[in-house]
Amino acid sequence: MKVVLFCGGLGMRLRDYSDTIPKPMVSIGYRPILWNIMKYYAHFGHKEFILCLGYKADMIKDYFINYKEYISNDFVFSSGGNSIDLLNKDIEDWKITFVDTGISTNIGSRLLKVKKFLKDDEMFFVNYSDGLTDLCLPKMIEHFKETDKIGSFMSFQPTQSFHVVTLEDDGNVKKISHIGDSGLWINAGYFIFRNEIFDYMKDGEELVNEPFQRLIDKNKLDTYRFDGFWASMDTFKDKQILDDKYASGDAPWEVWKK
Repeated sequence: MKVVLFCGGLGMRLRDYSDTIPKPMVSIGYRPILWNIMKYYAHFGHKEFILCLGYKADMIKDYFINYKEYISNDFVFSSGGNSIDLLNKDIEDWKITFVDTGISTNIGSRLLKVKKFLKDDEMFFVNYSDGLTDLCLPKMIEHFKETDKIGSFMSFQPTQSFHVVTLEDDGNVKKISHIGDSGLWINAGYFIFRNEIFDYMKDGEELVNEPFQRLIDKNKLDTYRFDGFWASMDTFKDKQILDDKYASGDAPWEVWKK
């Protein structure tokens, strides 16, 4: 199955980095978060990617054109550097299609712009490219195949230190509770679609607004609830948390190392 990755946004909440590099290229350890997500899918056998580019697209293109395998792989160095023998490789069997989908284009329109690359695919993945997980992808695929739904997404109960407030009609506080105890589930940005999704989309619409509502009206939208590890990288604090987990050797999203 092909993997569509949205890589064109401005990343406004991560301005310390996104002023100079696109958000998907912000690194976690040796590699960008985009690479970590691609490595995740490749681990489960899905190695054909479509990158929906926009903001600072040239930096993403240059990264892969000038890809340095030795950064994240073991190798034998000899002859003063004239000979470098890689002991393993990352991306030699990846196929990546780079598509300029515009700088200010929304998610739904970006997906429509790569529709022609998916015309022969019964199903495909879509990802926001800003979240990491240790989700067992084959289980999500199996769950989706057992339904007649057109779209599905991974949902996750947030664990951040926020409190949800429930108000009465007159504005008085009825209840306040930690978000993890609220029963709320969020869209974690890991999608599977059947090709029929394009019948529910119109240019200019956000993916999870009008198209998803049409799917809901037809009872064609599903979710896969997941209670393992998931973390998004929306802010500098989020990046620090992921950096700390990587540095401590506790990087659950690196399923390829398990």
